[in-house]
Amino acid sequence: MNPGSRSGNSGKKIEIIHSLLKEAELDYDYTITKTLDDAYEFSAEANRKGYGTIVAVGGDGTINRVINGFYNKNSERISPAVFGVIYTGTSPDFCKSYNIPTDPRKAVMALKEGKTRRIGIGRIEFENDVKHFACCANIGLGAQLAKNANGGVRKIFGDGLGTFFALIKTLCTYRPCCITLDGRRFEHVYNISIGKTLYVASGLKIKNDLQDGDSRFYVLTICARPLSHIIKLYGGKDLRLEYGSRICISGIAEVEFDGDEGGRLPCVISAAEDLEMVCY
Repeated sequence: MNPGSRSGNSGKKIEIIHSLLKEAELDYDYTITKTLDDAYEFSAEANRKGYGTIVAVGGDGTINRVINGFYNKNSERISPAVFGVIYTGTSPDFCKSYNIPTDPRKAVMALKEGKTRRIGIGRIEFENDVKHFACCANIGLGAQLAKNANGGVRKIFGDGLGTFFALIKTLCTYRPCCITLDGRRFEHVYNISIGKTLYVASGLKIKNDLQDGDSRFYVLTICARPLSHIIKLYGGKDLRLEYGSRICISGIAEVEFDGDEGGRLPCVISAAEDLEMVCY
């Protein structure tokens, strides 16, 4: 349980969630995180101890860290545990993509009913580290946007407006770079998005052809007119996507995944072992 999600406001829901879990007669243990790294450590420990279902109570950052706790560095599951979510964050991109209820009562009932589905998880390998992501990785402008948005502006203006102000600042200051993607060199790259889900970046919808069990990722490369592309995405228009199962990216740029800064190029993105998840 992360009481710090949603700029600290989710802490008010913790007692409500306890009441709902007890009302549903679910047998559970819990831990409270102080940092997002705690969510990873607690999840990894729960997997090692053999818990049947491991639940992230928080936002997309908490979800990402808990998911990482399911995997070893070879991107293999370290237990047969099922993943669950009780969402208390600000931008439910993951939940919207996979039909996970954001209402705590409905989320608890989904845990009780135990219906599951298998979802694809991405593996991102840096020179000295391996991480995992559920929604999308962004190289370039998206990484700078995450840094600006997470710098406190959303605490002041809320998720939607705060992200918008961070986007305006990022568009005004970001300078495109050269990136090599699977051996092809792209000049003046603003952003490369590589993902699995429909929703990213506080509600942007990227329509793609991926189905359950598909090991591929969509790839959206923006080399010109970034604002025009963003307006099209918010308007629900289709953009030209490519697809790949193993994507190698090099250059000088920062990387973010699932809404948080994650590292720097070069990196290789491929599929981790699928994850079993509670759904509605």
